[in-house]
Amino acid sequence: MIGKMKGLLEKNMKLYLMQHGNAVSKEENPAQPLSEKGRKDVESAADFICKAGIQIPLIFHSNKTRAKQTAEIIAARLISQVGLNEKKGLAPLDEIVHIAKEIEATEEDRMLVSHLPFLAKLSSYLIAGDESLSIIQFQQGGLVCLQRNNEGNWVIEWMVPPLLITINRG
Repeated sequence: MIGKMKGLLEKNMKLYLMQHGNAVSKEENPAQPLSEKGRKDVESAADFICKAGIQIPLIFHSNKTRAKQTAEIIAARLISQVGLNEKKGLAPLDEIVHIAKEIEATEEDRMLVSHLPFLAKLSSYLIAGDESLSIIQFQQGGLVCLQRNNEGNWVIEWMVPPLLITINRG
């Protein structure tokens, strides 16, 4: 078991967290698909990922339309082959413990496209061991990269809000 854990920790796994793009209101469309702004923000984020040469082999998203559309846009723009999967347990009010355990038990980089408060709780739990802390201010269409270091701790490697991604789009 220790040998397996050591191998996992040496990998320095990256976890990309993305809040879905801006969606239309429930009144406009009960399924709440991405708005035009949301689509553009996510396209800018996807372009940023490609230009940065980021490889994401797996993308998981909730069953909500806005999260699925966000994940599909990201996956379509990536150069490498991407596994795109709907995953239970990523809805806004879902408990984070099952997903956190899954993440801790793997070494493969992945992206989660989800919602608030889920992403805020998950990142706080991974980084500080307490989901009630406010560690990261997520924004719709923004990206956060967490990395598991050699000691097995999660740290924020970088984060880019949609405004910066959009400004640098060119």
